[in-house]
Amino acid sequence: MDPVQRFIGRMPLRIALAGGWIDQPFVSRHNPDPPGSMVVVSLVPNFRPMDRAGFATGTRAIARRIWKDRLPNRPREQLVRELYSAENQGRPDPSGSQDMIGLIYPGISRLDYDVRIEGGVFPAHIETIVEPRTVRWLQKVLYLLPVEPRPEGYYPLGRKNLDPKWVARLGQSGRDCFNAIRKRDTLALGQSFNACMACWNALLPDTLEHPSLRVDLKALLRAYQRRYPGAMYSGCGGGYLFVVSEEPVPGGFQVSIRTS
Repeated sequence: MDPVQRFIGRMPLRIALAGGWIDQPFVSRHNPDPPGSMVVVSLVPNFRPMDRAGFATGTRAIARRIWKDRLPNRPREQLVRELYSAENQGRPDPSGSQDMIGLIYPGISRLDYDVRIEGGVFPAHIETIVEPRTVRWLQKVLYLLPVEPRPEGYYPLGRKNLDPKWVARLGQSGRDCFNAIRKRDTLALGQSFNACMACWNALLPDTLEHPSLRVDLKALLRAYQRRYPGAMYSGCGGGYLFVVSEEPVPGGFQVSIRTS
């Protein structure tokens, strides 16, 4: 086994791109134009991400425990539901199913959520890209910059302004993100990131601005959005900054996408 994986485990990692939060029924039920979409990407576990940074490390830890650090050879839909149940039993604010899908499904996936289908808990449809040229392109233009984990006690849902127009825009940002990846369009990918962050700021402002946060996330985001085609955070409260760029981003690193 690779020595890094011996330490961090073999279970895949996952990142979420534009459209995040549309997987939560309390958001998607306000969508006037369902389904709304978001994008998740499954990663080769060749580095240890920060905890509390939007990488679904809590979900991954449960998956490692119940499946002995290896994805079972069973239907993916079944594994998603099994892991969702294992993590969210009795939780007042359940993790969205995108956490589980991003770990279990390979490649780059668009998840379409419609509250009329299974209450919006699981996607109405999943579309996945594992085509090598597209995967290589995304690996080349996506840079990750460590910012800071969300602090203990931080809660992102204190303020909710669930305006249907903004919810529809959030779901559209996920569709735009996936289409940009499929077309290998750097500018459009960056625009989808920026649109997603505008939606977070409008719908759930504590995701970007909260008294417990030590970093001015909005100012940092603006700086990178002005310099590069687009940028967004890995999760609420910071974590990592995802930057779209065709040139190296100082301090940034790139990831390896799992395709099987």
